[in-house]
Amino acid sequence: MRLKGKVAIVTGGGTGLGRGIALMFGREGASVVVNGRRPGPLEATAKAITDAGGRALPVPGDVTLAADVKRLIQAAVDSFGQLDVLVNNAGIIASRTNAVDCTEEDFRKTVEGNLTSVFLCCKYALPELLKSRGNIINMSSMAGLKGTPNRAAYGASKGGVSILTRQIAVDYAKHGVRVNAICPAFVETEINREFLQALRNSGDYDALVRRHPLGSLGEPDDVAHAAVYLASDEARWITGVCLPVDGGMGAGVA
Repeated sequence: MRLKGKVAIVTGGGTGLGRGIALMFGREGASVVVNGRRPGPLEATAKAITDAGGRALPVPGDVTLAADVKRLIQAAVDSFGQLDVLVNNAGIIASRTNAVDCTEEDFRKTVEGNLTSVFLCCKYALPELLKSRGNIINMSSMAGLKGTPNRAAYGASKGGVSILTRQIAVDYAKHGVRVNAICPAFVETEINREFLQALRNSGDYDALVRRHPLGSLGEPDDVAHAAVYLASDEARWITGVCLPVDGGMGAGVA
């Protein structure tokens, strides 16, 4: 129960990495506010937490809209009395292309969905996190740490998340607020399902797996365990870190 007594918001919490983080936070004792655009998956995640004896609240909304972000944070405080942890997990992959082939619309949509949303959530959550001396976990990516083929828009947006993480960490460390990021490599989730199936169909899937020296793609719980650690008091002296959870991809080819 490493998060007992803490109140956490998890954006994009209805599916994929966000669902895995929300469920594990619930098992570790946190009261979890689950956010996303689709009510159905949010309600299912919240029900799974409450059925296991935890506390959870689904709050649908679009975190690219300031009004929805403000409403989300207020719902957390009104329901549970405080806010201790913000997990900015919501994000999109609008295109898998190089810079020439990426449309202006897809580039703007990607930056808005992956970076502007993080900025807005941090901006409006920080007044509450200052009260609790809480912490923020942003979901970046290995694509936010190094160049990745055909990820012009996605890599740019996640690179922005990585440096925004460090900037806010520096600005608010003196107030006791910690800010870190997790940088996963390839994880089997809904957002990657069609892409990974296409690789299987083309025979390129094994080559992708081999880019991870540990010999497999990740699972949502691999990322969730890292999130629990960063959210917990065990990480009280850690801030401004962009933590690879990547099967060794960042270390090089095995």
